[in-house]
Amino acid sequence: MSITTKDGFRQPALIGGAVMGVLSALPLISAFNVCCCLWVVSGGVVAAYVFQQNQSASITPSDGALAGLLAGIVGAVIYLVLSIPITILMAPFERELLERIINNAGGIPPEYRGVLGTTMGRTIQLVVGFFFMLIVGAIFSTLGGLLGAAIFKKQVHGPAQDLP
Repeated sequence: MSITTKDGFRQPALIGGAVMGVLSALPLISAFNVCCCLWVVSGGVVAAYVFQQNQSASITPSDGALAGLLAGIVGAVIYLVLSIPITILMAPFERELLERIINNAGGIPPEYRGVLGTTMGRTIQLVVGFFFMLIVGAIFSTLGGLLGAAIFKKQVHGPAQDLP
């Protein structure tokens, strides 16, 4: 039996999604996502933790998975919203880095060289990044929610277990 209500997932999804989205959007910190989708899984774990803290009984694995899934969707949106200004601020640095890479890599066709450093290239990067975070985020944050449900499960103590 599930102990969930529709509104019960709002806070866990927002908090878990914020953890996932913010940490995944920050330039150097986001590199840790390469390590088994660390921030994405963490967002699901945090969502399951927050959901468990709001319940008097233990949550089910499906509750943890749903909290993680919703956190993954919210996290992808937060990632996109934060990535836009970060991309704009980092554009001069990225342009210089891309120029160095393009000059050193002679195998890139000329028609792609012009697109990589432009606004169109950054827009494509944002759109692809958002859909990647949406799909991968939904999958791995759901797994994080399952993990969080198992880790933070409330222990039920019966009368026989309370005796010394």
